[in-house]
Amino acid sequence: MKNYVIIGNGAAAVGAIEGIRSVDSEGRITVISAENHHVYSRPLISYLLEGRTDEKRMLYRPEDFYEKNRAEVLFGEKAAKLDPKAKKVTLESGRALSYDSLCVATGSTPFVPPIDGLESVKNRHSFMTLDDAEALERDLDPEASVLIIGAGLIGLKCAEGILSRCKKITVCDLAPRVLSSILDGDCAALMQAHLEGLGIEFLLGDTVEKFSGKTAVMKSGKEVSFDVLVTAVGVRANVSLVKDAGGEVGRGILADSKMKTSLDDVYAAGDCAEITDMTSGEKKVMAIMPLAYIGGHCAGVNMAGGDESLENALPMNSIGFAGLHCMTAGSYVGECFEEKTERGIKRLYTKDNLLKGFIIIGDVDRAGIYTSLIRNKTPLDSLDFEILKKSPSLAPFGKAYRLEKLGGEV
Repeated sequence: MKNYVIIGNGAAAVGAIEGIRSVDSEGRITVISAENHHVYSRPLISYLLEGRTDEKRMLYRPEDFYEKNRAEVLFGEKAAKLDPKAKKVTLESGRALSYDSLCVATGSTPFVPPIDGLESVKNRHSFMTLDDAEALERDLDPEASVLIIGAGLIGLKCAEGILSRCKKITVCDLAPRVLSSILDGDCAALMQAHLEGLGIEFLLGDTVEKFSGKTAVMKSGKEVSFDVLVTAVGVRANVSLVKDAGGEVGRGILADSKMKTSLDDVYAAGDCAEITDMTSGEKKVMAIMPLAYIGGHCAGVNMAGGDESLENALPMNSIGFAGLHCMTAGSYVGECFEEKTERGIKRLYTKDNLLKGFIIIGDVDRAGIYTSLIRNKTPLDSLDFEILKKSPSLAPFGKAYRLEKLGGEV
């Protein structure tokens, strides 16, 4: 009977468990969970603060998930050392676990920049975990002013989540635009205008140089008063276990299409893994929840002796802020088709007869069709792409394709 160990307890771990069980129904599975929570959907923590969900509805799998899959979870435990030669993981508590196959799904950790006076800020928070959200909630009150450092996905979702829970929100970022990692200037300006309409203030192209009590002194010289601080500058993949064990790492733990690392019988999945972006051919950390699950499942299948590959990974984001939705995918290379409306924008990027990427703000209905075109590397001259540019639907794919995908008479 094989002995499987999974370090981490997020979407990638769930994928690994289900991947293992799809091949091996008897092996022993042990999950090392730093958090003391059943696996939950992290993107929902902003909705928890808004009151739009609760902890039970945040569960990523039912309460009996571990029991049904015969997985033992060590809650509140952290892995301290990996010994790939002895095939052992040592926990911070001193306990050692042996494994036949190991999946590192350690995720990422918030990056907190070294700002003068930061350690003196009393009400300071990150915004990545359920515990973070609950700690932040305890410091909020209707008269509080909140300063968020970081205008990326995490910072803006935090702002949305606490908008009705405090008096004022100021978001600063050294980048000149919001969501700078996924949006260009025009698209970011549209999103920023919407967020400003909600009452969120922005200081872009500027960041905190030092803290003095409840005052942040910006590099521009401007002073911002606050009661609560949230640092959401970015995250760094947790690679130290594999790196210290002699494994190959870049920004993340380097993994191949089987999610195999450079260490024997060690796999990596989720936000800690660096895998190939099919649209650019580059190795990247793609911190996307659905991809974390897919990568984890792939790792689990292969850990158990099966054969699965992840060949079509691509960066994707689907977010919404108070009714304005945004979807992005792939790489922004090649020719650009653009369509603007009063409330939105669509940009499709094509190269070498393929759709390489897109940005859509506003009407994202059926945008998954564009994602499918990218994933499947569908030649654009094999369908009526002129129609698809304007309105994504299955009609331009032809009857044979529709019969294959939908079945029946179409």
